[in-house]
Amino acid sequence: MRIFFIALLLSLSSFTTYNVTDKKDLLSEVELVRLNDHVNEIKSFTAANHGYSKKVAFLLDMKIKSGKNRFFVYDLENQRIIDQGLVAHGSGSETGIKGDILQFSNQPNSNCSSLGRYCIEKSYNGVFGKAFRLNGLDQTNNNAMKRAIVLHRYKEVPDEEKEYYIINSHGCPMVSEVFFKRLEKIIDSSDSKIMLYMYY
Repeated sequence: MRIFFIALLLSLSSFTTYNVTDKKDLLSEVELVRLNDHVNEIKSFTAANHGYSKKVAFLLDMKIKSGKNRFFVYDLENQRIIDQGLVAHGSGSETGIKGDILQFSNQPNSNCSSLGRYCIEKSYNGVFGKAFRLNGLDQTNNNAMKRAIVLHRYKEVPDEEKEYYIINSHGCPMVSEVFFKRLEKIIDSSDSKIMLYMYY
């Protein structure tokens, strides 16, 4: 009987795709306020602009250290985080200032991350395999296409949180191969464009 229950538990756990978590458990109060503010902006934007997903959005809180989960998949209908993962920022965003202060730029060849709202566009196959083009919707990131800023995977990005900083990108939001596969399923199955919001 004990073996039966262990087998049942293992079989049920295999159906879990996302790290479904109450957002209050994984974010500090300040981080939660920041996230809610940006969720409200996304909801206002998608309500006023057709063709964007009202079901799910991606939010990236760049104030959180790179070794911690700061890429959040948000269920807009049920108002909860349904997945989370690590994401790299651009090497040009490093300032070397104590306190982990980052800088951001929209300029070509800056190697910086750019803040603002993005629309996730069609995928293509490039240097890192499948990747998704990002269309910057704000003045702070409207050079994203020109700069070839895309959502892509990279084998050096860890799957789990670390006590240290992770590798930097050339400005792209770069995630682990495992996390990318989960994001890819969400993007490819969406009947409308998903918004990605990077904030600080």
